[in-house]
Amino acid sequence: MSMEFPAQGRTYWRSLEELADTPEFQELLHREFPENASTFTDPKGRRQFLKLMSASLALAGVGACTRQPSETIVPYVRQPEEIVPGKPLFYATAMPFGGYGLPLLVESHEGRPTKIEGNPEHPASMGAADVFAQASVLSLYDPDRAKTITYRGEVRTWGELMTGVRNALTLQRAQGGSGLRILTETITSPSTGDLLTGLLQALPQAKWHQWEPAGRDGEREGLRQAFGRYVDAVYHFDKADVILSLDADFLSCGPGAVRYAHDFANRRRIESGPMNRLYAVESSVTSTGLKADHRLPVKPSLVEAFARLMAAALGVHGSDGDTTGMSEGAGKWVVAVAKDLRAHNGRALVVAGDHQPPAVHVLAHAINAAIGAVGNTVTYVGPIEARPTNQAASLAELAADLENGAAQVVVILGGNPVFTAPADLKFAEKLTRAQLVVYLGPDLNETASLAHWNIPEAHYLESWGDVRAYDGTVSIVQPLIAPLYGGRTAAEVLALLTDRADRTAHTIVKDYWTIGPGSRQVGGNAAWRRALHDGFVAATASTPAQVTANAAASGSPPARTRGIEVTFRPDPTVWDGRYANNGWLQELPKPVTKLTWDTAAHIAPATAERFGISRGEMIELRSGGRSIRMPAVIVPGQPADAIAVHYGYGRRHAGRVGANIGFDAYPLRTSEALSFAGGVEVVRTGTTYPLATTQQHFLMEHRDIVRSVTAEQYEHEPGIVQHMGHKPPKTLTLYPEHEYTGHKWGMAIDVSACTGCNACIVACQSENNIPVVGKEQVLASREMHWLRVDMYHAGQPDNPEGHFMPVPCMHCENAPCEVVCPVAATTHSSEGLNDMVYNRCVGTRYCSNNCPYKVRRFNFTLYQDWNTPSLQGVRNPDVTIRSRGVMEKCTYCVQRISQARIEAKKDDRGIQDGDVVTACQATCPSQAIVFGDINDPKSKVTELKMRQRNYGLLEELNTRPRTTYLAAIRNPNPEIEPAEQHGERSHS
Repeated sequence: MSMEFPAQGRTYWRSLEELADTPEFQELLHREFPENASTFTDPKGRRQFLKLMSASLALAGVGACTRQPSETIVPYVRQPEEIVPGKPLFYATAMPFGGYGLPLLVESHEGRPTKIEGNPEHPASMGAADVFAQASVLSLYDPDRAKTITYRGEVRTWGELMTGVRNALTLQRAQGGSGLRILTETITSPSTGDLLTGLLQALPQAKWHQWEPAGRDGEREGLRQAFGRYVDAVYHFDKADVILSLDADFLSCGPGAVRYAHDFANRRRIESGPMNRLYAVESSVTSTGLKADHRLPVKPSLVEAFARLMAAALGVHGSDGDTTGMSEGAGKWVVAVAKDLRAHNGRALVVAGDHQPPAVHVLAHAINAAIGAVGNTVTYVGPIEARPTNQAASLAELAADLENGAAQVVVILGGNPVFTAPADLKFAEKLTRAQLVVYLGPDLNETASLAHWNIPEAHYLESWGDVRAYDGTVSIVQPLIAPLYGGRTAAEVLALLTDRADRTAHTIVKDYWTIGPGSRQVGGNAAWRRALHDGFVAATASTPAQVTANAAASGSPPARTRGIEVTFRPDPTVWDGRYANNGWLQELPKPVTKLTWDTAAHIAPATAERFGISRGEMIELRSGGRSIRMPAVIVPGQPADAIAVHYGYGRRHAGRVGANIGFDAYPLRTSEALSFAGGVEVVRTGTTYPLATTQQHFLMEHRDIVRSVTAEQYEHEPGIVQHMGHKPPKTLTLYPEHEYTGHKWGMAIDVSACTGCNACIVACQSENNIPVVGKEQVLASREMHWLRVDMYHAGQPDNPEGHFMPVPCMHCENAPCEVVCPVAATTHSSEGLNDMVYNRCVGTRYCSNNCPYKVRRFNFTLYQDWNTPSLQGVRNPDVTIRSRGVMEKCTYCVQRISQARIEAKKDDRGIQDGDVVTACQATCPSQAIVFGDINDPKSKVTELKMRQRNYGLLEELNTRPRTTYLAAIRNPNPEIEPAEQHGERSHS
C-alpha cells in the first residue's frame, strides 16, 4: 500500500486515510448517511430502506417501539430490614486480576450487584476502576458460566467430588504427595497462600506451580537478579519530574496501573505546579507512549541496547552499548535524556516494562540508583506474592513431569493453561497423561474439556477471600450475592486436600485474620468488621526492604536480531482470553486502533508499504517452524520492521459470544519467545478480512477539535488557547437566552489528563443499560456507546504525537438537535440538560443529522437481549431500558442527579458540589472528567471552566456546549524538539 502524505503544519488527524486525504475518505466524509443508506443490510436494498423511512412517521404511534416482554414480579415474603426498595446499597470488596487486587465499591439493588466503582479510601484505587473491573459485573451474569460439578461430562455433587478427591489422595499421602501437582495463577492472597504452605508441609513431595500468561516474569526475575532476592518495586509518579519508560505501559497495564495513572495525570496539570516530562522508548504503540512528550519507537530487541546506552551515559558501572540498528536520532536522545535525568536527581524515575527481559530491569534499577530515585520515586518492598517464582520455568517443569509420568494428580485452580501455555510445551497433549485432572474454572473452556473433574469457579462478587494490591495492602473480598451456580473458590478446593475438607471460604478467610496468622494485623472480630466495612485491612502495606544492587547482574549485551520481529502483548480488551465471552469488552474500541470484535497484527506504515500490505489484508507470520494467520492493521507510530500481535482471541470454547472470534496468537508464542520473537517471515496470503474499527466513525470533518500547546508556550502566553478558535458573541443568535435560577449542570474534560483507558465507556454502558450490537452493526457505524474516546495524531505517521479526547453529548445551550425534532422528543430542561423523551421519539433522526458532534445513537433493531434470564440481573433499574426505534445519548447521568436531589431534600439542604458524580467521572483513573453545577462559583467544574485552557468544541458554530475541554499541554525537551518545531494549531 502506498499513500502520499502532504507536507504541512500541525494538522491533527484520526486515521491514515484522513491524513492522505484519499478519495475514499472524501466520499465517506460527505455522505449524509455514511453507512445506513447505501449499505443497508436489507437485501432489497436502498428502495426498501427508503420505504421503511417514509413509513416511520405514519406508523409512529404504533410502531416506533417494540413492546417490551411481560415480566413476573415476585414480592418479598419478609422484606429484609436493611433493604429499601429503589435505594441501592454499596459494599466494599476487591477484584483479583493477574493475582493482584483492585479495591472496589459495588452497587447493589435488592441483592443484585449492578455497578462497579473504585474504593476511594484505598491507596490502590483512589475511587477509580479500569475497564476489566467495570465489565466484570457482566461476567457475573454470563449465561455461559459453568453451572454444575461434572465428572467426565456427567453431573456430580460436591459430596461425590470430596469422595473422589480423597480416594485419589490416599495413595499420594502415603508417598508424601510425590505425584500431586497444583497449578494456580499468581497468588497474593494471604489466606490461600497459608493453605498452600500448610499443604506442602504435610505433603513435602508435592509441587506448587504458577502460570499467568500475561505475567511479570521479566520484572520479577530482573528484581531478583538486581538485588539477589525477590522484592517488588512500588513507583511514586507523583514525585517524579522526569520519567523514562523502557517499553513500560504503566498507565494501562500492571497491578498499579490505576494508581499510577492517577499520580501521573496529577503532574500533567500545569496549574497545579511544575509539569512532569515523559520519555517513552517502546516496541509497540501504547497509551503510555501516546501520552509521552517524546517517544522513540524501536524494535523489541533494541530496548535493552537503549537501556545499556542510557546506563553508560549515566555512569553505571559495567554498562556499554551501541546505536547499531537504531534511528539517527537515538544518540541525540540518549544524551538529552541522560542530562535531564541527571539534572533532576532524586526527582527522576526509570520504569521498565514487565515483559522486557530481566537484563532491562537490572539496568533500569541500576539507573534509578544512579539518579537518586531509590527511596524517593521508587521504593523496594518485600515480595507481595505469596511465593514469587519464575512462572514460565514453573510451567515447563510441570509439563516435563506430565511427560515422564511424575505428575499423576493435577489440580488446576483457575486460568486456562491448555489455551495459554507456550506452544512448545504441548501442554494439552501432556495433560492427558495425568491419571486425574481436577479443574476449577469459570466456564467450560479449553482446559475444562480435558479435565476429569470440573468445578464451577465462584465469581469474585459471590466469593469470600482476600488479595493484596500493588503496594501490598490487603483487601477483603466479600460477596454481594450467593453463588448463582454453586461456585467454589480456590481456597475451598484446596481445603479438600487437607484434613479439614468441609471449611467454607468465609471460615478460611475469617479464621486466618481473627485467630490465625493474620490476627496480629487485624486483632479480633471488631477489627474484622472494620476491615469488611472499609474493604481493606489497615496497615498491611508492604514495608520497605533494604536492598543492595548487583552491578554485574545485567550480563553481556544480547545478540542483535535481523529482519522482522514480533512483539506479543495481552489484548487490551479480552486480556489473555479470559474475557472473550464478555460482550461489553468485545465491543469496546481498543485504545490505539479502535478495533472491535477482533485482533490484528499492528504494522508500521513504512513496513506495510515495503511489503505492499493494506489494511485488513490477511498475512501469515512464520517463526521457528510455527505460523499464525492474522489480518493486518496499519498503526501510525509502530516501529519499522516490528509487528505487534495481541493474544487472547481465537478461543474454541468460550461461550456464545467469544467462541471462534478473532485469531489465536498463542501458537507463535514459545517458552523462549514469550515477549518477542526475531527472524519472523511475513507472507501475504492474497485474501482480506473485514475489520470493525470505529476510528473513522462520527467524524467532525476538518474542524478545530484538538488544541495542544507546549508548557513553555502556555507560560509565556496563557491566552494562546483562546486565540486558537473563534468564539461568537452571545448576542449573535436567534435562540432565546435560557435563565437558570437553580442548578446549571456542566462538564469539563482535561485532554492533558486523559490516558485513553476507555474505562469511562464501559462505566457509562454499565450505568445506562447500553446494549451490545455486534460486529456486523459496528461495521455499519451503528455502535451504541453514548460516550466515545477519539484519538488524534499530529505529525508524520512514522512517529506522531497522540491525543485522546472523550466525546459525550455536549448538552448545548443553543442545541441544534432541539429545533429540528418534529415531535419535541429532545428538549431543554430547566437545569440545562438536553433531555430525550423516549416515548415521543419517532425515529426521524433529524437530531442526529443536525448534531455537529455526532454523539447521538439510534437503535435500528432490538439490540437488547430480553430472553436470557440471567442478563436481567445486570441492568440498572434506575435507567429506562430502550427497545428499538428511538434516539439515545448521554444524559449527564440524570438518574444520579435525581437521586442526589432526593437525598439533599431529605436532609433539608441543597445539592452540594460532589454530590453528583457521573459514571464516567467516577471511574476515571486520571480524574480527567469533572461534572458539577456551573451556577456554583465554588464548584470544581466552575473553577476548571475559568481556566485559560478551557475551550468549547466547535464553538465557532455558536452551539455554546455545556461540556468543554481543557487544552492538552505538552512538556517537550528543547534539546530534542526545538521551539521552532512546536508549530501552531491548525484544523483537524
